[in-house]
Amino acid sequence: MQAIARLSRFVGNTFAIWVLLFAILAFYFPDHYRWLGAYIVPLLGIIMFGMGLTLSRQDFAEVFVRPGRVAVGVLGQFLIMPVLAWSLAYAFSLPPELAIGVILVGCCPGGTSSNVMTFLARGDLALSVAITSVSTLLAPIVTPALIYMLASQWLEVSASAMFWSIVQVVILPIALGVIVQSLLGEKIKAGVAALPLVSVVAIVAIVAAVVAGNQAKIATSGLLVFSVVVVHNTLGYILGYVLARLSGMPLPQRKTLAIEVGMQNSGLGVALASAHFSPLAAVPSAIFSVWHNISGPLVATIFRRMGNGK
Repeated sequence: MQAIARLSRFVGNTFAIWVLLFAILAFYFPDHYRWLGAYIVPLLGIIMFGMGLTLSRQDFAEVFVRPGRVAVGVLGQFLIMPVLAWSLAYAFSLPPELAIGVILVGCCPGGTSSNVMTFLARGDLALSVAITSVSTLLAPIVTPALIYMLASQWLEVSASAMFWSIVQVVILPIALGVIVQSLLGEKIKAGVAALPLVSVVAIVAIVAAVVAGNQAKIATSGLLVFSVVVVHNTLGYILGYVLARLSGMPLPQRKTLAIEVGMQNSGLGVALASAHFSPLAAVPSAIFSVWHNISGPLVATIFRRMGNGK
């Protein structure tokens, strides 16, 4: 089991490389990866179940200890990224399916990768976990509502259908993970050590499935979508940091909010786009998944070198 834990840590630390490698392989050899498209939703459910296994009462204690900072982080997540996505869709004159894809990923909650990046950046890990957890639990209501308000001008949006999708692929697996963790406790610690490996394999498979399924369209519009994703992600980091500074937070919390706002649950974006719109609408989320696993470590390295002074 120790060997699996070591392999899990290695794969987790080299996450960006694996995502990028298999995205490239799926682009050049799409026939080998297209079959993974049928498993996108179950794979996301596995990731969310793993998140539930790692949650405890202590993770939510932060909500009551520092509710103001958690609220600022959650509001930043659900205001900054959706508005940026809507603005960029207009500014770049994106086609409807790509526009809704960009807005969709912007309206998703934060992903668990942000917790890892916050830890590497020497930010406030407890605050990061609290913001991720709260934004994820609010997602069934907030994410469909935001997508309906911002994207229905491009394509028809069913907020109620998306609500049930998020409940099924996010809330139920997380709840099941929490229940299993509370019942088994120490007995599942060894299994939890392998979670980074499971999560990386699942996310890599999701990205490969979307890239393979949209290879021809990515070849023609990939550069445009990549440019939008990079700008979206970069501005998210910057505005998250600025929001924390304006709120009077010290440097560790400023790092945390920058990462929490800038990084999205792109796997959820892929699942929702595939279920409710079109394969092309999932492309921005897939590219976001590749890019933020490159930009995240870079930002974490910069923040780490800043120390934790004022």
